[in-house]
Amino acid sequence: YVTTKEKGSGNTSTCASIGKLVLNAGKKPGYIKPVLSAGNDGDAVFVKDVLSLDEPVEVLSPVISGSNIAARIKEAVTMVSQGKDAVIIDGPPEYYQSSSEIAKKLNAKLLIVEPYTEDIPQTITGYKGFGQSLIGVIFNKVPERRMDKVTGEDAEHLTKAGIQYLGAIQEDRALSALTVGELAACIAGKFICGEEKSEDLIENLMIGALTVDSGPEYFGRKENKAAIIRSERPDMQLAAISTSTKCLVLTGETPLKPAVKIKAEEKEIPVITTSEGSAEIMERVEAVLANPGPNQVSKLARFEKLMKQNIDLDILSKELGL
Repeated sequence: YVTTKEKGSGNTSTCASIGKLVLNAGKKPGYIKPVLSAGNDGDAVFVKDVLSLDEPVEVLSPVISGSNIAARIKEAVTMVSQGKDAVIIDGPPEYYQSSSEIAKKLNAKLLIVEPYTEDIPQTITGYKGFGQSLIGVIFNKVPERRMDKVTGEDAEHLTKAGIQYLGAIQEDRALSALTVGELAACIAGKFICGEEKSEDLIENLMIGALTVDSGPEYFGRKENKAAIIRSERPDMQLAAISTSTKCLVLTGETPLKPAVKIKAEEKEIPVITTSEGSAEIMERVEAVLANPGPNQVSKLARFEKLMKQNIDLDILSKELGL
């Protein structure tokens, strides 16, 4: 049972990574994420695909609310556990305070994914309340400047309190990035070319219209970016294409110049058109980033790599019987 107190803490990425760990050991994983309201849960859809699960999404994300939560989750877990070697339960933040009760009811091991906090020692008392079912704690989204403190002083505090420190994952820009396809969707954009690159990750946004000198030197300041440029400025468009650009977003009504399209296709850079202005695009992107959707395969691959580098997977494997 993987639990967290905050949305966006990396709980589902952790569950998917553990599921992949089970798969790579030649075993069959199961997954379930209880939800509070009806409707296909994006996380469950994603994990179903990643782990090639047979159950319908409705079974993997059952609606469980009200009383007797632990007993109802147990019933739901029973449905997905047949023929599985290990079942990973993606506990929603709303059930965090009930995690110990749920884990006991399921006879499950408990793993906490803790988003970074400045005062980790203050959380230790809360961890003790989870009892013997607690495997340990993973800290996620730790700022680079705090990694030494978390892996040193804070880890020592946990160990002295009898709580297993499993590791810490540094804050990673790529994990909070949009894909090209997500960007196109959130700005109601249309692909002129390069739609096959929809899963590529965008780490930066640049607006060409904000400076007079929007040449290669300007666009070269940021890598893996989406360049947002007026459609009547092919000079800026070509300048952006000549640098590390993940996609070109054109605003306005002017048709794309053939020379720009040819160059974009040569460099496999998607070109997206939209009726939105630059300011509206930034507002929409900020809104999407504030409420991130399900993780993409490319993000999961990055998260798995960080897990292998920073988390004690031997302990997790042992607890899962791998």
